[in-house]
Amino acid sequence: MKRRRELEMGSEIRSAIDELSMVVLKVKPAGGPEQHSTCAYIPTKPFLSVCNLLLQVLGLSLLYFSSDHGPFINWNFNYKIGPTMAVLRQDVHQNIQRLEKFYESEPSVYSNVVEILSKEGKEGKAKKGPSCSKAFVWLTRSLDFTVTLLQLLVEDFGRDMEQAVDEAYNITLKPWHGWISSAAYKVALKLVPDIKDFITILMAEDENQDMLKEEMRTLISLFLPVLEGIRTILKTFGLDRLKCT
Repeated sequence: MKRRRELEMGSEIRSAIDELSMVVLKVKPAGGPEQHSTCAYIPTKPFLSVCNLLLQVLGLSLLYFSSDHGPFINWNFNYKIGPTMAVLRQDVHQNIQRLEKFYESEPSVYSNVVEILSKEGKEGKAKKGPSCSKAFVWLTRSLDFTVTLLQLLVEDFGRDMEQAVDEAYNITLKPWHGWISSAAYKVALKLVPDIKDFITILMAEDENQDMLKEEMRTLISLFLPVLEGIRTILKTFGLDRLKCT
């Protein structure tokens, strides 16, 4: 109950910082996929908690994630976004739920995301259909996009929001999107909110813009090494080059 009240008061970034502080990765890139599950560690539950919190951090202002179905943006502060965006938003939840379901099937074994990647890789399922491996790839890319966007915004709260989103997209997601996904992105970009509204909604009741910037920088500094470690693991499993249509 206390946690819910904190989230409602606009302290989502603080909560994300707390959760991310618990995500301690162990990455040793030597060896192939067969050996990697024994020397690499991504805690499943904390990782998914961060993903869920990210939805809440940006859910009041910006929701941008992508999946193997392509990208979507849901700018959610009382805009009537319609059923199409609602369906696309569900893709993100499905990616999280897919990993959660796999984890819950045997928590003692799959408490490490790397064990999930290893199992699907050995069974030849990683790149086929709605796999957990693909869900993990697209959740990671979504986090990458978000961190890049926050990096661009934290340096200048006065910059054009649409330009910042477009730059973050070109850096992190565009290389993995085909023409269908890129076309969907261009439509979604038209829903970008005003930067002032975005910042106002992100701020907690007891903070100002300078305090928010400091929290954003803290969140970014925690995210960067986590994302770098995950990229190393994805490369080891041959998942770093996956593309969608």
